[in-house]
Amino acid sequence: MTDFLSTELKLRSLVIFRRLLEDEVFMKLSALLHAEGRPASEQVSRYADFAAALFAHDTNLTDYIWARIIEDDNIYVQKRALKQPVDGVYETCTRNELAVLEAVAQLKSADIRAHIRFEGFLPDWHNSDSDFLTAFMRHMDSIATEGHGVYAKHHMLRYVHGDIVPVACPDLIHLGDLKGYERQKKAVIRNTLALLNGKPAANALLYGDAGTGKSSTVKAIANEYHTQGLRLIEIDKRQFCDIPAVVDTLSQSPLKFILFIDDLSFTQQNDDFNALKAVLEGSVSAKATNIVIYATSNRRHMVKELFSDREGDDIHRNETIQELCSLSHRFGLTVGFFKPDKKTYLNIVHALKDDYGIQMDDALLELEAERFASAGRSPRIARQFIDALRQNEKVSHF
Repeated sequence: MTDFLSTELKLRSLVIFRRLLEDEVFMKLSALLHAEGRPASEQVSRYADFAAALFAHDTNLTDYIWARIIEDDNIYVQKRALKQPVDGVYETCTRNELAVLEAVAQLKSADIRAHIRFEGFLPDWHNSDSDFLTAFMRHMDSIATEGHGVYAKHHMLRYVHGDIVPVACPDLIHLGDLKGYERQKKAVIRNTLALLNGKPAANALLYGDAGTGKSSTVKAIANEYHTQGLRLIEIDKRQFCDIPAVVDTLSQSPLKFILFIDDLSFTQQNDDFNALKAVLEGSVSAKATNIVIYATSNRRHMVKELFSDREGDDIHRNETIQELCSLSHRFGLTVGFFKPDKKTYLNIVHALKDDYGIQMDDALLELEAERFASAGRSPRIARQFIDALRQNEKVSHF
């Protein structure tokens, strides 16, 4: 018979994985185990509280606990990630705590209910076979590609007010979804593979017309290579001053990172401009070999010209504009994405048509595609046209 109070006491003794005790599901489970011998009303309430907390994420207790273990960025994980010597105390503690967590992960709902005098309904949860120690050590051996902490589960993240957080609904676009622009994609892929292979990789500027796939290319590459240890972190233009601190932190990781800046532009030289310039130039620190900056811009030189620039209200107007424009030259790789001509545009339309199995005469398809692009051709317009055809197909079959 399981001694729930003893199990709960062991759970409270966690040191390496102590942050897990701050998790709501763990807190509710601890309260439930501690309720052994208490009045039935209290036991039922705590059972329901725990089940509600677990079911908000998963119905399998073993899977939930394993997911939290993998995401926990504790001192043992950090040392393994940095390939630092691990003291035997850490090793022994980690192994013992994994045994405790495995025992907790195998707690059966039926066993707990058997101790509660209650004739009503209380739900079951699932358990899975597990070997946490073997699985965890295998994960540690693959930490450079599988990641650690928040990077173990998520490969697209965002820097928000000092924290790196997962993107709630990441764009799952793949390279195969992007039609045309093969030369441009190959250039960025080649640079990314250099990063992944530990070779010199350049910061990249993807510039050109709107709707041509600049941002989609970066996200598709992140999706394509995340199993090789690539992670993407999007940084808002208003947080450039934090980039040096982010780089210092990430440079210690065995993973590879793309710092992604979308729609980059400046109207004047300011703190954000100077912070980005310092990072691109290396500042006083050496360039981190596991990090690249990929930025997109509709302008080659990322400068929005103001009428005041032309009127000469700055006595050093020309020098200021030249300084702003010079930022683009600090990117080691610049790749242009421009609006396609008619032939290229229609090739993209045909490729998307084939992907979705749309049945339509080629001549009619091209005629309608050109009409749809009356405001200008681009891969985005081609996809919007195909989406419109798919919507009409669904309506016609309703």
